[in-house]
Amino acid sequence: MLMQHKRHGGNHHEMELEHGKLHLFANEEVFQSFENKVFDMANNNLQIPRNRYMSYTPDAHVGIGTCIGTTAVWSMRDGCVSPSIVGSDIGCGMRVHSTSLHKRDIQDKDIRRALIAAIEKYVPTNERTNSNYDDIDVMSVVQHGLKGLPEKYVPNEQWLTHVEQSHFAYDHTYLKQLPPKTMKYARGQLGTLGSGNHFIEIQYLEINEEYAQLAAKWGLFDGQVVVMIHSGSRSWGGMIGREHNKVIKEAMNQWGVSNPDPSLIYAPIASQEGQTYLNLMYSALNFAVSNRHMIAFGVREAFREVFGADLKMPVLYDLMHNYALKEFHRNEPMLVHRKGATRALPPGHFLNTPVYKETGHPALIPGSMGTSSYIMVGKNEGLKNFYSICHGAGRARSRRATKELVTVDQFEQSLKIGTEEEILVNHRSLETILDECPQAYKDVDQIIDSVVGASLAAVVAKCKPMAAIKGI
Repeated sequence: MLMQHKRHGGNHHEMELEHGKLHLFANEEVFQSFENKVFDMANNNLQIPRNRYMSYTPDAHVGIGTCIGTTAVWSMRDGCVSPSIVGSDIGCGMRVHSTSLHKRDIQDKDIRRALIAAIEKYVPTNERTNSNYDDIDVMSVVQHGLKGLPEKYVPNEQWLTHVEQSHFAYDHTYLKQLPPKTMKYARGQLGTLGSGNHFIEIQYLEINEEYAQLAAKWGLFDGQVVVMIHSGSRSWGGMIGREHNKVIKEAMNQWGVSNPDPSLIYAPIASQEGQTYLNLMYSALNFAVSNRHMIAFGVREAFREVFGADLKMPVLYDLMHNYALKEFHRNEPMLVHRKGATRALPPGHFLNTPVYKETGHPALIPGSMGTSSYIMVGKNEGLKNFYSICHGAGRARSRRATKELVTVDQFEQSLKIGTEEEILVNHRSLETILDECPQAYKDVDQIIDSVVGASLAAVVAKCKPMAAIKGI
C-alpha cells in the first residue's frame, strides 16, 4: 500500500499513500517503531473527500477510526468534519499553574503526602464521586465557558486571559437535540478528574538555558514547583460523541458513503449533520476548559490549606488537544482537526491569545507517570504542520498488553519507590494503575527530540514529577 517515502530532512517524512499524502514528523528511532496499521488508518482517512492536509506527530498510535496524534485539515467552504478525528474526549487538554515554591519546599515526603490528601479532598478522583459545586449552572457553562462560572470561582482576571480560549461561541438552540440524560450525568462532574490517563501532577522545573529569558518572562525559574492537570469534557463530551456518531453514521448510509473502516465517520461541514456536530462539539469545549479550571480551583484550595492562604498559583496556560477549530491558514478559513495534537504558535502569530502575542504561548506536553513532561514554544517553521506538535508520549502498547508484560516491581522502580526521589502516588496499590506505567508509553524524550529536530517547537523547561494524583 505504501507507494513512496520522501525524506525532507529535519525529521520530516512524506508518505505517498494510495489515497493521498501523509506527513509524519519523527526521528529515525521513532519512525522505525510505527506499525503498518497507522499507515492503513491514514489511507482510510485520506479517502474523506477534499482533504487539504494530513499528518502524524511522533506520538501517533492506533485509535478508533483515526490515530491519536493526527492533524487533518479541510476547507470551511467545501470540506468535511469528522468526529473520529476529534476523539471521544472532546476538548481534552492540559493546564499548568506555577507557584512561588521551590523543589526543596516539598522535598519532605510528609509535605507531599499532605498535598495529595488535600487535593483529593477538593478534587474528586473517584469516578463515582461528584463535586460539590451545586451553585454552578452547568447549562451556563456549556453555553458560555469560563464566562458562565460564578465570580467566586474566578480568583482574578488572569484565570480568564491565560487560556487558549475562554469560551466558544455557537448556536445554543442545538442543545435541544441532546437527550435529557446528558445534563443529568454532567451535573456534579464539573471539577472532577476522571480516570484513565487523566492526572494532576506536582512537578519541579529544569529551565533550558537557551530559553531562560523567555522562561523568566513567563514567570518560570529553575527548581520551581508547578502543577500540571490533564482532563477533558467528562460525560458531556462523551455523550455528544456517542449520540452523534450514530446520527452521522446513519446519514452516511443514506448518502451511500462508506469507508474500509466502519468506525471512521464524517459529514460535509455544510450539512445538517455536520453543523449539529460542530455546534455541540463547541459546547463540550466549553465544558472541558471549565472543568480544568475548576480542578485547578480545587488544587489551589489544597495548596493554600497546606502552605497558607497567601500562596499564589497563577495560571501559566490552558490548552486543548482534541478538537476541530476554524482557523485561517493560507488566506483561507480551514477546519483544523487535532486528535491528540497540540497547537504550538510562534511569537507574533495572530492566533496567539493576546497575553502571549509577543512571546508565543506555552505548549504543554505531558510525559507518562514517572517521566518528565515539557513546556515548549512554537517556532515559525511549524507552519508546515499547521502549527501542530505532539500531545504527549503516545501509547506504545495496549492496556491489556501492558498488564501482561510489565510487573509491579518494574513500575515501582520507575517511580523510584523507597528513595529520596520517590514519586508519590495517591493509589495504595500500583497494580490498579499498572496500565498507566511508563512502559505502556513511548519514550517521551524521543518524542520531544523528534519535534525539536523537525523545528516545530523548542523546549523552554522540563517538568520533573514529584507526586501524581490519578483517577480511580
